[in-house]
Amino acid sequence: MKHIVLIGDGMADYPIKELGDKTVLEAADTPNMDRMALGGINGLATNVPDGMPAGSDVANMSILGYDPARHYSGRAPLEAASMGIELDKNDVAFRCNLITIENGNILDHSGGHISTEEANQLMQAIEDELGGDIHFYPGISYRHLMVAQFGADAICTPPHDVVDNPASNHMPRGDSSEKLEELIRASWNILSQHPVNKKRIEEGKRPANSIWFWGQGYAPSMPSFEEMYGLKAAVISAVDLIKGLGICEGMDVIEVPGATGYLDTNYMGKAEYALESLKDHDIVFVHVEAPDEAGHMGSLEAKIQAVEDFDSKVVGTILEGIEKLSEECNVLVLPDHPTPIVVRTHTPDPVPFVIYPSLNQDADIVKHYSEDAATDGILSTVRGCDLIHTMLSL
Repeated sequence: MKHIVLIGDGMADYPIKELGDKTVLEAADTPNMDRMALGGINGLATNVPDGMPAGSDVANMSILGYDPARHYSGRAPLEAASMGIELDKNDVAFRCNLITIENGNILDHSGGHISTEEANQLMQAIEDELGGDIHFYPGISYRHLMVAQFGADAICTPPHDVVDNPASNHMPRGDSSEKLEELIRASWNILSQHPVNKKRIEEGKRPANSIWFWGQGYAPSMPSFEEMYGLKAAVISAVDLIKGLGICEGMDVIEVPGATGYLDTNYMGKAEYALESLKDHDIVFVHVEAPDEAGHMGSLEAKIQAVEDFDSKVVGTILEGIEKLSEECNVLVLPDHPTPIVVRTHTPDPVPFVIYPSLNQDADIVKHYSEDAATDGILSTVRGCDLIHTMLSL
């Protein structure tokens, strides 16, 4: 038996007035996920334990079969693992976004979705000016890291949670907050004067004119996925966080050309590489970031398009591919968390999931894949970290 887990990051949503009080999943054209719902078994998954932040780190850790209440140590250390950054015992890794601040307000958590090439130049300037006892490491697009030996217990707010809010109201608080705020403010002059940002402004693009810290923590320690479940696993994602989770869990990371973590990602490539990886893996996790990005943008049109692309190019390709496999294959589809258009950030609500095909159990009465329809699923509401056990038991 083989297994594939397809994660549409942030796909779930709330009913939207412009859609006739339907959610994105209800309004979008998703024949492949609907086919799965009709022929599989459905339910709701709580991927964010009570009292924990509704982040992609926590939620995806659940989907990958680990209880965040036991194993979570912070987002940034997972991204550090993906980037090959080894953390010493006392090192604290921080996620360091490049963001846009305008008239004192956080305008964009992604610095106008700055390109990786541009961002690397800006992060090199930050390292040259502010590095020393601390270090800045360039990542992809707006997503970067800082490693220090302070601030583990600081209260840092993710920038995508406070878009259109005054930056001064959401500066770090508590442990080492003065040092962290000093670094943020010091970045403003460096970045505003940089040729990359001057050119972006000339081209009508948003400048990436501030760094912003959040998601900090120490290096995690957890058993491998193979030790936990007896299966050889692989993960496919364009996002350092998800790759880092896979690395920390002993999974193989499969790189897909053209995978961007944005709306222009190589959807079909991810599905095709997943099917190919089943030749030497028992289970593969495929993560697609695009619906989440659209939710953060507050773009209804973009989110519908991202969900439809996920359905046709990822889910559809997988369903077609498993029919040609020599072994039976279960497919699990779900979001990690909702990223509702109306709030433009993550929420901890349960998300719909479906396991297909239902080989050893009759399909339930659910006929469409959506938040509301999943409430009638035979599996009811489960902890996200238990879904792997559930899938393996079928």
